[in-house]
Amino acid sequence: MKPVTLGLIVGNRGFFPAHLCETGRAEMLKTLDKAGFKVVALSPKDTTYGSIESLDDARKCAQKFQEHAKDIDGILVTLPNFGDERAVANAIRMSGLNVPVLVHAFSDVADRMTVEHRRDSFCGKMSVCNNLRQYNIPFTLTTLHTVAPGGETFLRDLADFAGVCRILRGLKTLRIGALGARPAAFNTVRYSEKLLEKYGVTVETLDLSEVFGQANKMPDKDRAVQNKVKAIQGYVKCGGVPQDALLKMAKFGVAVDRWTKANALNATAIQCWTAMEQYFGVVPCTIMSMLSNSLTPSACEVDVPGLVGMYILVQASGRPSALLDWNNNYGDDPDKGVLFHCSNLPKDLFGKEVKMDYQAIIAGAVGKENTYGTVVGRIQPQPFTFLRTTTDDSAGRIRAYVGEGEFTKDKLETFGGYGVFEVKNLQGLLQYICRHGFEHHVAVNPSQVAPAVHEALTTYLGWDVYYHNECSCCCKDEE
Repeated sequence: MKPVTLGLIVGNRGFFPAHLCETGRAEMLKTLDKAGFKVVALSPKDTTYGSIESLDDARKCAQKFQEHAKDIDGILVTLPNFGDERAVANAIRMSGLNVPVLVHAFSDVADRMTVEHRRDSFCGKMSVCNNLRQYNIPFTLTTLHTVAPGGETFLRDLADFAGVCRILRGLKTLRIGALGARPAAFNTVRYSEKLLEKYGVTVETLDLSEVFGQANKMPDKDRAVQNKVKAIQGYVKCGGVPQDALLKMAKFGVAVDRWTKANALNATAIQCWTAMEQYFGVVPCTIMSMLSNSLTPSACEVDVPGLVGMYILVQASGRPSALLDWNNNYGDDPDKGVLFHCSNLPKDLFGKEVKMDYQAIIAGAVGKENTYGTVVGRIQPQPFTFLRTTTDDSAGRIRAYVGEGEFTKDKLETFGGYGVFEVKNLQGLLQYICRHGFEHHVAVNPSQVAPAVHEALTTYLGWDVYYHNECSCCCKDEE
């Protein structure tokens, strides 16, 4: 993924020890470099130690940020001493940037509280935040009120903030391809394109018949088709799958690739049943799995809001997302269940045993020979983040819930793509889902990025987001 670029603001207040800005700036730049960030900042040639403490300094900082506006994904405010709250707020406002802001303050050392060495950043951070609030500039806080830049806690804060920046950066230009109509039996995946557009998410539609037509015109020996067949065979075990089915999948994949490129799409949602099987003769699951595995998520059943959740998790983590059903209980354990789909899961979620097969659920209705292309296996034990986004059309808003769980090693024999999972206070979550009318689909990602997702969607987008944990009360209206 493209590295995150931060605009760095070093706050200063003249009658506090200014030399702390010199050492603090150097320490912060070193930390950011090690963490993989690119930085835009004033230099010591521009202002005292590259810090800001006046209106003139704020203007210089704002101009610097404006010159790199296309590159800057977020702003980091660091306070090696008390800092000048007006200069910080003015610099951000005058820059015109609409990006996430992280506020950091250095810690004092208990045995170095002399006039020459005390920082008072503890206090100054409150003043900065007060002014940002007055200026209506949303901001993110570090876990600890004051913290050393090189410490583990701040590094985690930086990782979370990078996720926030990537989410906001990605959503601003997200272009989704909706291929085909939603399955008629699934009212649950209705959504509002207009609400998504309000937040910069554009949906491009295409009739399924157009893709069928393009695919059917492709010769079997077409170089792109043959290359796609090889890519499929290199991606997943295809033993027992008819060659004719592989050719159909390849042609479908080439058509989708061309459509995606022509329309600059970042993600796709596809009508996967039953027209696909009845009139084309395969399921699109392998092609969708390959797309998701390459970090361009693809959702089943034209679930566009579910796809948005997949995309957000990809941006937060840099890892592939899947769309699954909250599908089964697991025995009598109230905190365990089974997440399942037919499936089009990206293979990175599976263990070593993964293969292509036919779609067992609808084979009885359309014939086994028309349902080859699923990617089946068990999700390997690992932590995960779950996210569901939905357009609440009647209320004119976007809503979501997010949380974390773990895929377990518990025994289970079934088909499709599946995993036994554990989520603390699962019953509370399930009641929340049902009471608030959320869909049965949920996006999952093998990462722990719920804090970053919640921060991005609430602080910077203003979405209504329920953050689930073991103490969450399903009886309370979290909206």
